[in-house]
Amino acid sequence: MSSSDNGATSSKRRRVLPKRAPHPAPSSSGSPTTTLTAVQKTGLVLGIGVFILPFFFDIPNLAEPGERMLSIFLLAVIFWITEAVPLTATAVLVILLEVLLIAEGAIADPTAADPALAEAALPAASYFAALANPVIILFLGGFMIADGAEKYGLDKNIAAVMLRPFSGSARSTVLGLMLITGLLSAFMSNTATTATMFAVVLPILSAVSDKRARSGVALSIPLAANVGGIATPVGTPPNAIAVGALEADGIHVSFIDWMILAGPFAVLILIASWFLICAIFIPKHITIKLEMNASWNVTPKAKIFYATAALTILLWMTEPLHGISSNTVGFVPVAMLLCLRVMNGDDIKKLDWPVLWLVSGGIALGTGIGATGLDAWLVGSIGWETLGAIGVTAVMSFIGLGFANVMSHSAAANLLVPVSISLAMSLPGIDTAILAITVALACSLGMSLPISTPPNAIAFSTGTCTVKNMAILGVIVGLVSTLLLAFAMPSIWAAMGLV
Repeated sequence: MSSSDNGATSSKRRRVLPKRAPHPAPSSSGSPTTTLTAVQKTGLVLGIGVFILPFFFDIPNLAEPGERMLSIFLLAVIFWITEAVPLTATAVLVILLEVLLIAEGAIADPTAADPALAEAALPAASYFAALANPVIILFLGGFMIADGAEKYGLDKNIAAVMLRPFSGSARSTVLGLMLITGLLSAFMSNTATTATMFAVVLPILSAVSDKRARSGVALSIPLAANVGGIATPVGTPPNAIAVGALEADGIHVSFIDWMILAGPFAVLILIASWFLICAIFIPKHITIKLEMNASWNVTPKAKIFYATAALTILLWMTEPLHGISSNTVGFVPVAMLLCLRVMNGDDIKKLDWPVLWLVSGGIALGTGIGATGLDAWLVGSIGWETLGAIGVTAVMSFIGLGFANVMSHSAAANLLVPVSISLAMSLPGIDTAILAITVALACSLGMSLPISTPPNAIAFSTGTCTVKNMAILGVIVGLVSTLLLAFAMPSIWAAMGLV
């Protein structure tokens, strides 16, 4: 979600100014650079190579449409891992290649006049529809609220007000930071939330003399942003990818359903992480004095925004009562804020459109995998059935965690969620929604490096924490959380009657 200016105070956009240049983090927008790195050059060559292989070598037990889809899938894997081209470019390339190679009317018809294959082929409109999938509309509404929150200073004021009770002990301050960051990240971009919180906290951090304690306070913010984002469907793109992919297969997960499943898990991880940060980084005697002042924007437009945001969140959380789809509700703030001139065309331009296109690419990838029979081939080529439900969940979750530490969380979910859904539908005893949600959540737990996620890069750029400390905290939280997610949460959800 794009950052916007605070309408109450300044026309300049707030940002965290780095004390040193951070290691470049994966970007959803994938802005091109003038030169390619060695990894990107290798990825470009390797991606093209794996793409053309299935066209020249017959793949056993896989029909021609599936072979073409395998080419597209392998290309996406390599390009998303190496960022040989921008992440968003790979997403739209996936859609274009599906239209050209496997849709009805594809170049060199892959069905070979086979009636069964011809019947399974989808029209090009089915792949282009990923760009306007209802989940995209849901995320668009979340973007509007997040952008408006920064424009009218709501995010910073909420942080200032909520932090006041946590002044004094450094440990209590960290708890407050994590709870507030997690809450904001559930409805805002993780990146925007992290930038906002550091804008609030950086002046305070400079007064903390203990270097290790300062590192712990700084690390608590990106960790809470990453974990808090998993609590709602609009918190982070992997959630939207899972909801969209499940919706395409006829499985509806409402806003409140997701919150009930993922919210308690996020809170548990936040609290456990706070104990860990205190044990490793923050001695009991360290104190932090907070002097937080909120300056609320009380202009008519700001008041309209506050009311619209509150109404939207309320409607999202009460979907079972009124029956209006959360996707439809997501369009409410878009229409209202524009019609009432609370936000305008310039605000629309600032929305993070590349993220929406990236999510669309993942949805289209899942559609193609299912339509061409590649899903059945992937399942049949590995002895997944010998692992059982828990084994499959654990393997896919840890693959997601591993991918997400070295590549974009969204790209990791784009690759793994469709495969997870195919696995669940092809194997007995596996709940499709649970596996997809579990894998999506695991993709948000990869946070051990500055390049793992933009919030980590922001924290590292401030010069208040080291890669070593970030890795120690990220690896411990990631591994323990994924173990809990894979081996305990599905049973807990089942025992509570949630699945």
